[in-house]
Amino acid sequence: FWIAGRLRDRIQNQLEKRNFDPTLGRFFANMVRYGILTGAILGLLGVFGVQTASFAAVIAAAGLAIGLAFQGSLSNFASGVMLLVFRPFKVGDLIKVAGETGFVEAIDLFTIEMRTVDNRKIIVPNGRVFGANIDNFTHHPVRRVDVDVGTDYGEDLDKVREVLDKAALTVPGRLEDRGHQIFLKALGGSSIDWQVRVWCNTPDYWDVYQATIRAIKIHLDEADIGIPF
Repeated sequence: FWIAGRLRDRIQNQLEKRNFDPTLGRFFANMVRYGILTGAILGLLGVFGVQTASFAAVIAAAGLAIGLAFQGSLSNFASGVMLLVFRPFKVGDLIKVAGETGFVEAIDLFTIEMRTVDNRKIIVPNGRVFGANIDNFTHHPVRRVDVDVGTDYGEDLDKVREVLDKAALTVPGRLEDRGHQIFLKALGGSSIDWQVRVWCNTPDYWDVYQATIRAIKIHLDEADIGIPF
């Protein structure tokens, strides 16, 4: 156990120094540890004169029983391997999965560890992760901000579009090269519904989101355009 633990830590540290992917680095280090422990157990059985080949049938039956008993854990293990192979997310990504939202801190063989935006630690079994829809908020470097707003039915559509267009142009942090869009969304029950769309860098998403709402409200008030409530 001591040797396996030391080698695991040494391998993980060396890979981190070489800027190796932290997800795969931890996985390889743990596999080395498990391999050493398995070899040690088999070697000890040989030292004590136990011929493991003669117990093949017993080992197979025991393996079947253990597999049935731990089918949930084996499912999590298989899902963990698939997550490492297909890489739908990596350590540091902000994701929403299995009803939870947070930053990925670790991807182990059986679970993933997440840190929520309010600094809570959540551990989710890999089986629930791989078998669910995964929403990765930080995968792409650029995101679009969509803000819905409703105006009175008596307002002129062209005037509202012009005002919202001016509001979008004043949003700080937006990507000018990606442009923006003023979308006439629907005729609602009590308002004409619009959607203002601007683009920004992913780390600036929430700042640009708030700035867009602020710009819309200020410009509609200045133009004396009513917002139903």
